[in-house]
Amino acid sequence: MDKGIVIKSTGIRYRVLGENTGIIECTLKGKFRVKELRTTNPVAVGDNVLFTFDPATNTGVINEVLNRKNYILRRSSNLSKQAQIIAANIDQAFIFITIILPETPLEFIDRFLITAEAYRIPAKVIINKTDLYGDEEFARMDHLVSLYSRIGYECIKISVTEGTNLETIRKLLANRITLISGNSGVGKTSLLNALDPSLNLKTEEISGYHKQGKHVTTYPEMHRMPFGGFVIDTPGIRGFGVVDMDKNEIYHFFPEIFTTASECRFYNCLHLDEPGCAVRKSVEEGSIDFFRYRSYLSIMEDDNSKYR
Repeated sequence: MDKGIVIKSTGIRYRVLGENTGIIECTLKGKFRVKELRTTNPVAVGDNVLFTFDPATNTGVINEVLNRKNYILRRSSNLSKQAQIIAANIDQAFIFITIILPETPLEFIDRFLITAEAYRIPAKVIINKTDLYGDEEFARMDHLVSLYSRIGYECIKISVTEGTNLETIRKLLANRITLISGNSGVGKTSLLNALDPSLNLKTEEISGYHKQGKHVTTYPEMHRMPFGGFVIDTPGIRGFGVVDMDKNEIYHFFPEIFTTASECRFYNCLHLDEPGCAVRKSVEEGSIDFFRYRSYLSIMEDDNSKYR
């Protein structure tokens, strides 16, 4: 058997970069398809696997998935399952956002960040399309940078179109496995084409006005970067449902809420309507951002039984 890393997953077939065979198209051994699983996909991009290679057909069969150091999940749209593994064995995650064209909802950002926190994956906020912003958009961007920087997330402002700060991105990506996620149309695929033009990944125009690529990635795929490291490109997603979290621990993944919670009157305070809640007091006083708290409430209101 050969050892390799899964670089693309379609849910039926997997592209594996083998240590001895190069890139091989693989299927799963039958037991993977019938095994009772909590996720829609037993094998994910980034998984290290053992597979049997058939030189006659130049194909392989995945026999075993090796232990994961981490993974990141989102709620699946398939109601018969609980979650979808976006990727595994990640060194860092970038949430790609834009202020306009399209506008990334703050709650989407927060849901991604708390999921990364829950699985101990360092995350950064990448703000694209700065070449399109006017005074109003720059003010909103500066507010987000201030908000997220204050609670510990590095924010990088870039323009893929103009090449602004792409060298910073290259340095951050070098020799790491990085997941890039975000809404459709924020420029993830355009970034990869800028970092490695030989990829020639497909994009579409959103409109004739701003000439920005619309994300048309269909399945998660890992790309080797010419300067070292891998980037996992993910399909553009409209929503990010958090999974596998108990309501009593969700606040742990909001750094500013977790820090303040130690001052609450009750040790098991959920920061909803309990008396003596230091978190709600901090929201009222402005030291915790109201919209971050609103994201927390939204997640608390989710029906956790659907995906636990």
